[in-house]
Amino acid sequence: MSVLACLELAVLLWLAHLLCQAGTSSAPLLYRISSRDDPAPEPTVIGGRAARAFRNYLESFPAFVALDLAFLATNHPAGIWPTLWIVARIVYLPAYLTGARYVRSLVWGISLLALVAMLVRLAL
Repeated sequence: MSVLACLELAVLLWLAHLLCQAGTSSAPLLYRISSRDDPAPEPTVIGGRAARAFRNYLESFPAFVALDLAFLATNHPAGIWPTLWIVARIVYLPAYLTGARYVRSLVWGISLLALVAMLVRLAL
């Protein structure tokens, strides 16, 4: 998969996380469209997982984008690492939502390894 395709998929995955979080929220529609001055209702189990998965994605997304754009700008070969990152992050969301903690932790570790490998490959 090309580096550009991985970047495009990463943005689509960001959108999937956003919609998943919004779709699993326990907040009524009037609260969601308000200025949210009142405290939010307690999230459902799945809603809480979706929100945490999205926050986790937002922690690694900027690093991936920066590294991926660096590969695009320098025409440096990225190898399999951007593809491995995006596949791991795609698997991460349903693993988190279903409570598969060992799978979730494994694919999180794989995605972190992919980011480190991208950084090392770019530096060489």
